[in-house]
Amino acid sequence: MTASVAPELLGHVTSLFEDAFGPVGAKALYIHAPGRSEIAGNHTDHEGGHVIAAALDVSVDGLACANGTDVVRVASEGYPAFELPLDSLEAREQERGTTASLVRGMAHEVAERGGKPAGFDLALTCTVPSGGGLSSSAAIEAALGRTMEALWGVEPAEPVALAQASQRTENNYYGKPCGLMDQAAVCLGGLAFMDFENAGEPKTKKLELSFEDFGYALCLVKVGADHAASTDDYAAVPGEMQAVAARLGHARLCEVDREAFDAQLPALRDEFGDRAILRCIHYWHENALVDERWRQLNIGDMQAFLELTRESGASSAMYLQNVVASLGPEQPAMYALGLAEHVLKGRGAVRIHGGGFGGTIQAFVPLELVDEFTRKMDAWLGEGASRRYRVTDEGAYAAWL
Repeated sequence: MTASVAPELLGHVTSLFEDAFGPVGAKALYIHAPGRSEIAGNHTDHEGGHVIAAALDVSVDGLACANGTDVVRVASEGYPAFELPLDSLEAREQERGTTASLVRGMAHEVAERGGKPAGFDLALTCTVPSGGGLSSSAAIEAALGRTMEALWGVEPAEPVALAQASQRTENNYYGKPCGLMDQAAVCLGGLAFMDFENAGEPKTKKLELSFEDFGYALCLVKVGADHAASTDDYAAVPGEMQAVAARLGHARLCEVDREAFDAQLPALRDEFGDRAILRCIHYWHENALVDERWRQLNIGDMQAFLELTRESGASSAMYLQNVVASLGPEQPAMYALGLAEHVLKGRGAVRIHGGGFGGTIQAFVPLELVDEFTRKMDAWLGEGASRRYRVTDEGAYAAWL
């Protein structure tokens, strides 16, 4: 595959590479991986449920060249450069939560498929907001995977297989117990429906659709609290859901019979508490909403889609309870949701986005209100808090220049 890159972007990553490593080699690799937005399916993926997600017009982009050593050298714009020897590909506790853990984890994954680890230099630039719930980590994982495949002579994995490798890296090396939705959206590109009941072979479908063709802009608003600070709150969601499932003899809620759950509710409540039960109720409610929203998008009924999106947002706030983190009296996500509702006044839709607790909220804003919405949200939450995004069809790839 040969890259077709905007000259300005190519010039920028080339300068980053040369500043860090010197002249670009004769055989250079361009890498691209988009950010993502969860359109529907709040905390359903890790329970084997359904999700709609979209790749966005923000991305991780980079340039890589083999360096003839056994060391990977990474220069990421805005962050300290680092080196990682490839002598051991086992997970290391001291690397958890770092980009180095992602390099080691993806190297392990590609080596398992027959790649022979060899050193390379990699310069990256990222327009995916870090800590904002747009999956910058998943984009980096996918970018690293595509880089290593190309440089180590491994046939490119299918998008879902690359996503699964990236998820294993995030779970086992980075230390975050995420589901598969983030990585699958980044690797697939476009607007996609995903069914995770069969964890080994998830089902996916894509739909060519622009929300702007229906008169709405997809806007994401940073709430002013990095969701990375709430990893423990995030981890408690699948933890509580799966603890209830285990008591009923299953690993995930998708395997649990609702009637069996209902029959044991008093005992389950006594053992796990109200919040865990409410989160299970959210799962089944939200999963049904995903299916109906996908149906409405396919028939082009945007008003029905928006109404169901508002219902999803209410379920996340009331039952899933991933809007308020353990941050004392501060409630930045709920505050941002309230402000967005104040501007929209029932027009469009607004909901918590992604993992929740911090990061971003999602709003579908009528096109005629976008400027006012952005101006007010920026005034209240800080310049640049609100941004308009578009769905992009290109998933993660690497291509020779």
